[in-house]
Amino acid sequence: MDLDVAGKGYLLVGATSGMGMATAHVLAADGAALVLVGRDRERADRAVANIVAAQPVARVSAVCGDVSSASDVERCVAEAVETLGGLDGVGVFTGTLGHEPIDMPDDHWMAAFEDVLLGTVRVVRTVLPHLVARGGGTLVTTAAYSIHDPQAARLPYGALKGGVAVFTKGVAKAYGKHGVRANCVCPGAIETEALHALRGVLSEARGIPYDETLERVMVDDWGMHVALGRPGQPHEVGELVAFLLSPKAGYLTGALVNIDGGTDF
Repeated sequence: MDLDVAGKGYLLVGATSGMGMATAHVLAADGAALVLVGRDRERADRAVANIVAAQPVARVSAVCGDVSSASDVERCVAEAVETLGGLDGVGVFTGTLGHEPIDMPDDHWMAAFEDVLLGTVRVVRTVLPHLVARGGGTLVTTAAYSIHDPQAARLPYGALKGGVAVFTKGVAKAYGKHGVRANCVCPGAIETEALHALRGVLSEARGIPYDETLERVMVDDWGMHVALGRPGQPHEVGELVAFLLSPKAGYLTGALVNIDGGTDF
């Protein structure tokens, strides 16, 4: 499908790997101009090179910043607006902390809050004036399937991702009159770099065939019964997010979109 994003500019935060970079590949393939945000310069440069290798004419660059810093977010957004000549859409893929029990120390709670919830809030509130001034635009945030099925071992993560979902719905309702669409995706187990590495480690440690390791562990250890019987792939999430960011999803806003292979909540 032609997403009708050629010539449009998108800021992708937390997009130097995983689902964010997969989204960048899809948008770049359809002619969008991109600015990627990540914390590590070397990884950011590799991400840009990876996309350009696949799409030699792609307009893609990277800026480094940390969403736990309000000044970093403001700087990254300002640089993206200048580079792209304005913003048509923003994807936020940050938020990985909080995979601990409820009794984790207060400083761990605060770090998870900064990373999972406030980091997303900072990005969205910083870009909203730019989208409004442009006459509209699109936002996509990332929550998680676990907001539907909170688990004791990672309750802080699920609770804060639930906050991301509610926040995104509120933005959709408040800013629809300005032409801004906001949607939130809820990925299940997605085989990003970390999970892919775990496949090899567990295969060797447990003597399980490599191609079956995660599929078994998802059920036996994590209690995740998935209708499709496998983890998702980053490109599958990237295709969904790119669609939501594009004009093809023009009447879709305020949605909570599960992409979890039919996980049994």
